[in-house]
Amino acid sequence: MKYIVRPADASSDANRHGTTEATRVELYAPAGKADGLTAGASILEKVRRANLEPSDRAWDFLTIALAAIVADAATLRRNSPDGWTRNISLDLAVAEPETWRPHIPLLTSALKFLTTDIWNVEITTSATVPFKPSKSTAAPKANCVALLSGGLDSLVGGIDLVESGKTPIFVSQTVRGDAAKQEGFARRLGAGLSCIRLNHSANTRGIAGTDETSQRVRSLIFIAYAVLVASTIKNPDGRAVDLYVNENGFISINPPLTPMRVGSLSTRTAHPRFLNLVQQLLDGVGLNVRLINPYRLRTKGQMLVECRDQKLLEELADLSTSCGRFQRYNYRHCGRCLPCQVRRAAFLRWSHIDGTGYVFGDLGRNDEDHAAFDDVRAVAIARLSVEEDGFAYWAGGCLSSVPADERDAAGIMIQEGLAELGKLHDHYHVT
Repeated sequence: MKYIVRPADASSDANRHGTTEATRVELYAPAGKADGLTAGASILEKVRRANLEPSDRAWDFLTIALAAIVADAATLRRNSPDGWTRNISLDLAVAEPETWRPHIPLLTSALKFLTTDIWNVEITTSATVPFKPSKSTAAPKANCVALLSGGLDSLVGGIDLVESGKTPIFVSQTVRGDAAKQEGFARRLGAGLSCIRLNHSANTRGIAGTDETSQRVRSLIFIAYAVLVASTIKNPDGRAVDLYVNENGFISINPPLTPMRVGSLSTRTAHPRFLNLVQQLLDGVGLNVRLINPYRLRTKGQMLVECRDQKLLEELADLSTSCGRFQRYNYRHCGRCLPCQVRRAAFLRWSHIDGTGYVFGDLGRNDEDHAAFDDVRAVAIARLSVEEDGFAYWAGGCLSSVPADERDAAGIMIQEGLAELGKLHDHYHVT
């Protein structure tokens, strides 16, 4: 599937190759005024209201990420020959084409790692940045940026940053059911801390009647939001602006619990290889931002135990969101998906009462909704595989994409994470 993607001011150039097979995407244009698919319409105004003036290069990175998010949502996996792997081509216009062209291989490698699709990216023309800053723009009074999702990991990360003396700007993807939570967390973490919430607002349903549900590219757009904001911070010594992607190491690596969960069948939002590829891309184009995940070698349980403000964490932890099906269950945690199991296991290790409230609470019930649910069975199978065949055999190649100097420590962390899940299953007598 081919997409010709242009910011609103460059849309007249969209058919320069004369193809009738490509799908047009117009970025930063309201859906009702665009000729084709759209994304990013609300971002310009959100950034303007925040009195920020991001760099042109950061806008280019966002344009690339928006193009990828539209293509990912609009290209249905079920229509591909094997029912999963897609062939996606992007024809892009950015403000600084010559800066980005030499680094397209890094971009396509990052996209391929996230989605296991075949990506072909071309930057065929230039376009002006469709953003006019307000007259009152000023560099923010912050020294770093952190993603704040409303989840438990980003909450712990935010608490630890503030307690260590950092002054972050929090950046969030606007999600129904989590918006007030994100703003509330930012307020509670420190007086005067800023939180900017953005939404790609991708409109792709017209192409197939529905969106692709896997949408593995979303982690790239989260980072692009944060890079956009980070480009407005000027450190006095010229050093890179730290961008914190706070996620526990077990979910970051997301080891395949069973042979059926290899590759992009599991999400790779903060996988060290993905973050390394994006870092190389940012360095290559001169975006002075440093990606950091301080918890890449810690389990979720360890994060809770080691959090620097236990009192504040006790107050807010139950309010955070971890569930992969949160909206589906009317903004309640299902209790049985893998993120919910990791959350529940972390509370057990923390030795604090988990007041979350789960739709499916007793994982030991022997029915399809509880012990026999796919994600619960996958954890049980993983435990059995390690017991029978050993950890090294079960882990397989999931550690090969971790930096060599951290591979041993990552292996220990994954064993710790699996042990936390095991204690959760033992607690409920899952068999």
